[in-house]
Amino acid sequence: MNWDRIQGQWKQVTGKVREQWGKLTDDDIDVVAGRRDQLAGKIQERYGVAKDDAEKQIATWERRVTDDWFINDKV
Repeated sequence: MNWDRIQGQWKQVTGKVREQWGKLTDDDIDVVAGRRDQLAGKIQERYGVAKDDAEKQIATWERRVTDDWFINDKV
């Protein structure tokens, strides 16, 4: 999945972000606002992991993102 799409539809994927990284607070999610670097920083902060590990977690999660995660407004 393209990160630009994730960023553009951040509110639609926040539930999946919370499932993956349950230690992130609602405020953390709001601060991240779809920015990958901010997400990595918050993962580092909340989980006490190195930047490389946070980036690997995000890359793994990003590969699992599917079109089903996005609400289809077309009916």
